[in-house]
Amino acid sequence: MYAGVVIDIPHKNVDRLFTYRVPQALEKSLKAGDSVLVPFGKGNKLRNAYVVSLSEKTGYPEEGLKEIDSIKEKDYSIEERMLRLAIWMRDRYGGTLDQALRLTVPTRTEVTPRDERFYVFTKDREELETMLAVAEKKKHYARIRLFTAFLDNNELPAGLVSDRLNIGSSTLKSLIGSGHVRVISKKNRNSLAGPALADGLAKGPELNEEQANAVRGILGADRPVSILHGITGSGKTEVYLRLIEEVLREGKEVIVLIPEIALTFQTVMRFYARFGDLVSVVHSRVSKGEKCERFELAKNGEVRVMIGPRSALFTPFQKLGMIIIDEFHESSYISEQTPRYHAVETAIRRAADFDAKVVLGSATPDVSCYYQAMNGEFGLFELHERAVPGSELPKVTVVDLREELKKGNRTIFSEVLQEKIRERLKKNEQVMLFLNRRGYAGSVSCRSCGKPVECPHCSVSLHYHNNHRLKCHICGYEMPMVDACPTCGSSLIGRFGTGTQKVEEAVQELFPGVRTLRMDADTTSGKNGHQEIIEKFMNHDADVLIGTQMIVKGHDFKNVTLMGILAADLSLNVPDYRASERTFQLLTQAEGRAGRAGIAGECIVQTYVPEHYAVRTAAEQDFKAFYEEEMVFRKQLMYPPAGFFMMLMVSGADRTGVHGTIGAITEEALPRLPAGVRILGPTDADIYRVKDMYREMLYFKAGDEETLLRAKRVFEEITETVSDGKRYYISFEEP
Repeated sequence: MYAGVVIDIPHKNVDRLFTYRVPQALEKSLKAGDSVLVPFGKGNKLRNAYVVSLSEKTGYPEEGLKEIDSIKEKDYSIEERMLRLAIWMRDRYGGTLDQALRLTVPTRTEVTPRDERFYVFTKDREELETMLAVAEKKKHYARIRLFTAFLDNNELPAGLVSDRLNIGSSTLKSLIGSGHVRVISKKNRNSLAGPALADGLAKGPELNEEQANAVRGILGADRPVSILHGITGSGKTEVYLRLIEEVLREGKEVIVLIPEIALTFQTVMRFYARFGDLVSVVHSRVSKGEKCERFELAKNGEVRVMIGPRSALFTPFQKLGMIIIDEFHESSYISEQTPRYHAVETAIRRAADFDAKVVLGSATPDVSCYYQAMNGEFGLFELHERAVPGSELPKVTVVDLREELKKGNRTIFSEVLQEKIRERLKKNEQVMLFLNRRGYAGSVSCRSCGKPVECPHCSVSLHYHNNHRLKCHICGYEMPMVDACPTCGSSLIGRFGTGTQKVEEAVQELFPGVRTLRMDADTTSGKNGHQEIIEKFMNHDADVLIGTQMIVKGHDFKNVTLMGILAADLSLNVPDYRASERTFQLLTQAEGRAGRAGIAGECIVQTYVPEHYAVRTAAEQDFKAFYEEEMVFRKQLMYPPAGFFMMLMVSGADRTGVHGTIGAITEEALPRLPAGVRILGPTDADIYRVKDMYREMLYFKAGDEETLLRAKRVFEEITETVSDGKRYYISFEEP
């Protein structure tokens, strides 16, 4: 018997199958997907490898074949469907098969089972609710956090109580001494899980008519992929929970993908409260050993719901029934490392092997996926009303900063935003201020007319470089830095912007005594940094929360009635064909944070371009109107989904060598490319130097996917001979 194996070395030169002889002792036990040790290279050093295929015949001479040394018993075997997925990812996104296989096979690390302490609330729910009401009246915030958590699950891990809920020992000693709380020890496999549900699944609240229709429609849809488009606060999570209930009743399993930043304690506890020990979580703070252990539980069917960011997609479930991707428009679902896979595309491919359903949820759907729904490829289910009775979308006021400038107001805040903040503080309500800094660093815009300096060829903003030149990172067009606005002639042109610290100082200067919190990369760098700030704001330890994009990612603050969006249009200046789409998404998500608990909410949007369709339609919370205008632009320039886009990047330590390599690749490829392929570039990458590695790229467009894939194969053949040892990768933009 002979085996075709992939050597566990992520290099193009060994990205192929190597044939090995299977020793007689392993013939009955060896199977495709097994991890093995094989002698490799001139020195026959034992290397890890994965068995891809087995056969009785080979085209190679028997005497030249090496023999498999052994099966790695402690390693995972690659299930056949995972193997097919890895091959698809290699073909789709580039890189090597070994790199794709590493994603699908967790590193096995031995974990010593340990006992962990749990705090258990010993009284009934009525007494718990009474104690919570007393704590709220006395503003005992630690007890409020603890009792609220007990309402969701009456058994809480000690580590969670101290680290995530920040409950001090004095509070716990008091409750233990009064007999309301006791401590138990047991094996804890999931870190947050409560007791298994002995009497079946816990029941959730009654769904409203729209939610119930969405659940029935998704479960009964004849299309495997469904989009759940619901306005902010419409109760998409409750729809997910009900869908999971139905899938579990069928004896199947569910993967729930959530952007890492939105994977908060409150979110996870909603799933644990409903499904108990059937749930587990993986995320960036979980160790390799813990992840391996949780994947093992999933493989054995002991865990049936896995929640996490994009890496949870590779949970080795054997009876997968559904994959749910919340906020599926988020860019965090696209891997930045080879293979640069898109979790949405990969989830659809993985679900197809199980005949499972995929649910894509968002208040601001990805334009490309929505296009597929409009064409009948995906199902579409919509939620138009907020789930909390009496809760409505916030009133949105758009402020033209050009008019503020004419009135002599050069502060960060417009007059109307200052007035609204003052009103909310008097009512003891909370305010969020969102600083849209995306696209600020390199873009140049005019403060008089609000327009950025754009490339004449690509309809994207030019980026400022340290040599005082403006450059397009799509086609390479360059021009000197301008002294006046090309549109209106104003001299008020440059790189404008501010930081959260400056905003905080301005708030405290305007409103002395106000309590503020900042949530940005600096304040959240420590362990549990995000969670600590969220908990403080939820407990009303601050009146105003100031932050960047991370404050608009699905958080639900009941006392927030005002959202102020500062410089809303900065993200329009990103040199990316999706700049308008991402601006609409950011603004809509930010607006939706206000007025979510039955209290009227309001949002003030400050912008230099109130007439831009992304700003206008976001203020109206009208996705369909935005989609229609955006598709006119996409069709004119053949951008996805009206066309298909690919990029090839070459990187290396020698800038001249990188430039020569990508030039040679381009020159050799041009006569071999299929008709209908357009090339843009080569040009420097947006960040052209990273850790002393220089990066240049080519962009390609084609009207259909097959033409683009044929072009990709041409480049893969050429790079084998032309790359001259320089590192490169090929990847697709989302189609």
